[in-house]
Amino acid sequence: MRIEKLPPIKTSLKPSNHPYLNGAWTPLHEEVDAYDLDVIEGRIPSDIDGVYLRNTENQIHQPLGRFHPFDGDGMIHQIDFAGGKAQYRNRFVRTRCFDAEQEAGGSLWGGLADPVQLAKRPGFGAHGFLKDSSSTDVVVHAGKALSTFYQCGEGYRLDPETLEQSGVEPWVPIDGISAHPKVDEHTGELMFFNYSKHAPYLHYGEVDRYNRLTNYVPIPLAGPRLPHDMAFTEHYAILNDLPVFWDAELLKKNVHAVREHKGLPSRFAIVPRHGRTEDVRWFEAAPTYVLHWLNAYEDGDEVVLDGYFQENPTPGPKKDAPPGFEHMMGYLDEYSFQSKLHRWRFNLKTGETTEHHLDDRVLEFGMINARHAGRPYRYGYSTLAVPGWFLFRGFVKHDLKTGESWSYELGEGRYGSEAPFAPRVGSTEEDDGYLVSFVTDENTGTSECVLLDARRIQDGPVCRVALPHKLCSGTHAVWADRKFIRDGAI
Repeated sequence: MRIEKLPPIKTSLKPSNHPYLNGAWTPLHEEVDAYDLDVIEGRIPSDIDGVYLRNTENQIHQPLGRFHPFDGDGMIHQIDFAGGKAQYRNRFVRTRCFDAEQEAGGSLWGGLADPVQLAKRPGFGAHGFLKDSSSTDVVVHAGKALSTFYQCGEGYRLDPETLEQSGVEPWVPIDGISAHPKVDEHTGELMFFNYSKHAPYLHYGEVDRYNRLTNYVPIPLAGPRLPHDMAFTEHYAILNDLPVFWDAELLKKNVHAVREHKGLPSRFAIVPRHGRTEDVRWFEAAPTYVLHWLNAYEDGDEVVLDGYFQENPTPGPKKDAPPGFEHMMGYLDEYSFQSKLHRWRFNLKTGETTEHHLDDRVLEFGMINARHAGRPYRYGYSTLAVPGWFLFRGFVKHDLKTGESWSYELGEGRYGSEAPFAPRVGSTEEDDGYLVSFVTDENTGTSECVLLDARRIQDGPVCRVALPHKLCSGTHAVWADRKFIRDGAI
């Protein structure tokens, strides 16, 4: 492995006992390019050609307050597979907030767990006093990678192959874009939403394959809400109004306290793609909160939506957490909020909703073959969490046609990342390809990339590739075929 290091960044972070600034969540401050990566086990397949990108949170400066892992500065990690070889690079996302704090030599904004008065400057997003760290998701659209922020940020563009950065996306509206824009690989279009504390509280937008904003419409709500993700089908976008959002009375005092509002249902907006406000249809369902959807598609008169239904969306403090971190760790623990793979069916003819669990295990952070996004599909790939922690210990593959499932666990002290599906070159079957994940091994203090045969994930990695440093854990990831990067659509 040949490694080229970039000049160091300024950091003021001090050692602490914070559970999400240590272990698998130890921030990484080093940026490198690494070539001819060493293979630990197996052989790098020659039948995949593209890049895996993962966004992570890496706190650079000493926090002003209590620190929440979602406050960390965005860093994109990339591994590039071509011709049976792999290379790696990583870069901090050079947001305007990153640059401002580098100039200041310290933190300028508080975080999700802090009172707004801690912020030294006006902030970003629906919250209004946070740093836009662009550290949540990353997608590939119109030949570029787009990194996003947890509560509606500006959106930053990078080259998916070189990680060269081109700054704020110019079409992003004043209210930003949500953490999870969606890309339809068939058309090359990107769909997004944003939310805010001022009427109409929610908007839906579309950007074409040439990176031009083509639609932006209000979706009026009764007040401020906290939607996190959206889904789409061939002809519709699906937005949500869920009964877990800021306490209205406390919000008047500029206190951002999330509550479950008993007595309110979950509501889903079915919006025709390229449609207007007056075209929206609303459906009601059982109250819950959903962080992430798996996929959606049309089935006759019905729109089918799969995602992760939380049985206990406001779990409260975790009693066995380290002192002072009980509340934060409760909300980060999938076993506290009990997320289950769930299916909703919205009948466009009758207006009725039916729903049920697809699996009773605690699961989240699902991925599919992106060529089937918005279309009928058969296979989904979820993560298994570490009880008590925001860490992934393995993966589950579901056959949604037969109901069968298979799993693979990484082993004690080994923690994975969200694992997108990478199709084999020339493949035509939905599960003919690989799952790609970065793994941090706390036993050895190292990180690696693993490839699992998507048809037999239970067999373990077909190859393990060494990475040049230990990665900090994080949130979301994406796979992009080289051809899709170059052409903008499949």
